[in-house]
Amino acid sequence: MIYFWAILIYLLILIGVGAIRSRAVKTQTDFMVAGRKLSAPVLVGTLLATWIGSGSIIASAGLSYRKGFSALWFDAGVWVAIIVLYFVAGRARKFAQFTVPDILEARYNKYARILGSITTIIAYTAIVSYQFKAGGWVLNLVVGIPVDQGIILTAVFVIAYTALAGMISVAYTDVVNGIVLLLGFIIGFPFLLKLAGGWGNIMNTLPPDRFQVLGTMSIWEALSYSLPTMLLLLGESNMYQRFFSARDEKAARSSVIGWISGTIFIETLIVVLAIIGSSIFLDIDPEMVLLHSVRHGLSPVIGLILLGAIVAVIVSTADSFLLVPSTNIMRDIYQRFINPDVSQKRMVLYSRLVVIALGIVAFIQVKFFTTVLAMALYAYTMYGVGITPATLAAFFWKRATPAGGVCSIALGMVTTIGWELLKKPLNVPTIYPALILSVSSLIIVSLLTPKPEEEKWRPFF
Repeated sequence: MIYFWAILIYLLILIGVGAIRSRAVKTQTDFMVAGRKLSAPVLVGTLLATWIGSGSIIASAGLSYRKGFSALWFDAGVWVAIIVLYFVAGRARKFAQFTVPDILEARYNKYARILGSITTIIAYTAIVSYQFKAGGWVLNLVVGIPVDQGIILTAVFVIAYTALAGMISVAYTDVVNGIVLLLGFIIGFPFLLKLAGGWGNIMNTLPPDRFQVLGTMSIWEALSYSLPTMLLLLGESNMYQRFFSARDEKAARSSVIGWISGTIFIETLIVVLAIIGSSIFLDIDPEMVLLHSVRHGLSPVIGLILLGAIVAVIVSTADSFLLVPSTNIMRDIYQRFINPDVSQKRMVLYSRLVVIALGIVAFIQVKFFTTVLAMALYAYTMYGVGITPATLAAFFWKRATPAGGVCSIALGMVTTIGWELLKKPLNVPTIYPALILSVSSLIIVSLLTPKPEEEKWRPFF
């Protein structure tokens, strides 16, 4: 029960912080982008805690259990994406909008905004959904609560916390969550390594392919893991929303340096911990390896720290990915097309109600996929091919036209859904046909239609 009470106290502290911060929320700028006041250190913390969620702790760890170090292909795409985002962060902050669909309409047209919002809502509620599932697994492992009940408890907490204060509460508690995560993994590493009998014993226990660059995968299979994560992050609304929340362009750019360093270190450490766990626990659900190692492989004190870290990142990721689609609905649909003159007070109220509604939608999706990895790859692909090509073209290709941008978003989204419904014909991963159609339509349609006016692309360059 000590694990249960430790997690409960931690979550209550987060609720308290959210309640205090909620008093500072007066406008949509406060709720959606924290009043544009975040410093570089705060941005680093919130970027790290947002990205390192159950996609890393559950999906990547499970892949590491089965594949060994070749699972780093799942993370490598992220590292490449962050390097590219360094050149976008300052310009995004200078643009000073609220959402990625803001960018899409400014660069293309209102139809790009609508399609971008729809794509984001579909993908992000799926991501929130598997955070709920991960929370249910944690509660089941720690205190024996049935997984379904644990999922409900996680969903209720995340929805309530996000609705309280929006980005203001999310960003500052993310800093604490990031520190807890980092310290927990660092402290737990030597204890788990000792339990496994040292690195030499681990290498003797596991097959040699677990320590190879590709392992048992072909390069095409490896890229099918890298490309969805890379494309998601390159256009990821949470990250742009953080850049919009920075106090200035310098803070936005500086935060990316700390972000990539922390991400490479933490994601590699997660893979290493999962590999160590796979040498100790030989007959468990692969996606539970990190949770199982913490609960049954470490002392209660160390386990408490690491479980606190795991709960922290699940909560951080879930509330961040829940906040973005609610912002899309309110900013990109309601305020833009239905009620442009809505008061700031009602905007905040309606935003909170939308958070609750989308949280329920995410909860309904929990049973649609059998594994977190499958759900993550679907969501990453949906967003990565639907949004990212058009978003990057806005910043890097002056010739991109409204028609090209709209076609790219629409084809990326439709192809992803269609390919998944057809159960991936010929066993071809969804990322390949969806990406080819999205990028080729962007290029071909743009070249076949008149050049955009300079006023369309000038603000981005």
